[in-house]
Amino acid sequence: MTDQAKITTAELHELDPDGEEAKDKKNTLYVQFNPETLKVSFANQIKPSGDQKDTSGWLYVGKGSTKLGVQLWFDVTAPLRNEYRGIRDVRELTKKVAYFITPGPAHDTAKEMYYAPPGVRFIWGTFQFDGIMESLEESLEFFSPDGRPLRASVQISLTQQKIDFTI
Repeated sequence: MTDQAKITTAELHELDPDGEEAKDKKNTLYVQFNPETLKVSFANQIKPSGDQKDTSGWLYVGKGSTKLGVQLWFDVTAPLRNEYRGIRDVRELTKKVAYFITPGPAHDTAKEMYYAPPGVRFIWGTFQFDGIMESLEESLEFFSPDGRPLRASVQISLTQQKIDFTI
């Protein structure tokens, strides 16, 4: 019998305004089940020029972007990490993901306050993606007899304003 290598648990970490992991780890989330796939897409900002008959009719007008799409699963009926033990409603876990899409004070000037979602780092094994959470979709899948959601899938999309083929 051979020992199977343990796959590292995927994680979400809050980033400070300088793009470094926040020193306060209270918003770090350890994903309960690793994703089946990661979808990375790249895009440039382009627009048609005056002549649209061929590809030379397109103009590059701005910075490119890279996006990560991933589906995360949570289930409070499965074994939980020590820090999550005692949770009886799966939304207590998924609200930790929702933190990363919620705008908060990001910049204060003398004239007005600016709000933005926090930066987030997704790490799974050797894969790392830094960006902001662009979208989140939660599906509650399984309920207790008293109506508490016990299982959820959370589809997230993270984006960064650069083309990044980091390995």
